[in-house]
Amino acid sequence: MATGKFTVWQKATKSGDANGCFEICFDVPGVVAVRDSKLGGASPVLEFTDHEFACFKDGILKGEFERA
Repeated sequence: MATGKFTVWQKATKSGDANGCFEICFDVPGVVAVRDSKLGGASPVLEFTDHEFACFKDGILKGEFERA
């Protein structure tokens, strides 16, 4: 669970209000936190380094994670 160190969460506009998606937080230098927007503060928080998140984002933009 989040320990309170993450406070400003951002949600993509495509995720909408009802169904949710995920949220990202950049409060802690060098860390990108991700959680389930439907669960909000009750969601487990995944923490990635800036480098790990940049690699993931690059793979998404290049289409490397498409479903078969």
